[in-house]
Amino acid sequence: MTTKIGFQDTDRSTSAVLEEVIASMDGEHVTLRQILQIMGESGLLLLCGLLSLPFLVPVSIPGVSTVFGAGIVLIGVAITFNRFPWLPAKVADRQLDTGRLVPVLERGLKILRKVDRYVRPRLLGLTTGAVVNRINGLVLTAAGVLLMMPLSFIPFSNTLPGVAILLLSTGISQRDGAVVAAGHLMVVLALLYFGALAYAAVAAGQSLDLFGG
Repeated sequence: MTTKIGFQDTDRSTSAVLEEVIASMDGEHVTLRQILQIMGESGLLLLCGLLSLPFLVPVSIPGVSTVFGAGIVLIGVAITFNRFPWLPAKVADRQLDTGRLVPVLERGLKILRKVDRYVRPRLLGLTTGAVVNRINGLVLTAAGVLLMMPLSFIPFSNTLPGVAILLLSTGISQRDGAVVAAGHLMVVLALLYFGALAYAAVAAGQSLDLFGG
């Protein structure tokens, strides 16, 4: 049976939660389930922000986007329907190399500490209400789907959805409508970027056909 949840204002900043998670990574590997256990149910949105951090660089760690993107999609669906997410064992228990993950998270922590200075409750119409929560959840889910696409070798293909996820998760959890609006804008930019890549691929294929003919 699924558990209904209510997303309330968090009393911990995203950077404080991340510090706790990094401190707990004392082994060779860590799983998404372990990270979620550390953060608890109230940290779902903050977990989304955490999962977006490895992608705040032009080219991401291969293989991580699929696992983390799947987790973000499931959390986005949970937010949309106000239900605690069920994570399949394949996603929740896949081992990730802490030796490669922790340095990336530590760089992201520096960014989050700067972000936390500017986040505060404002434009509450974009963060409160059942309908608004569902819209935000759907947009977050869409960003997670974009992140899952196996295009990490293409610069910024993971960065744009990653930034959108960080903005959305931070804005929703801290009730900052301005940050949520910026997250929506980043999703639009990501869609335009992916559309441009698809158009370029089709155009390149047509050119090859012409030369081949």
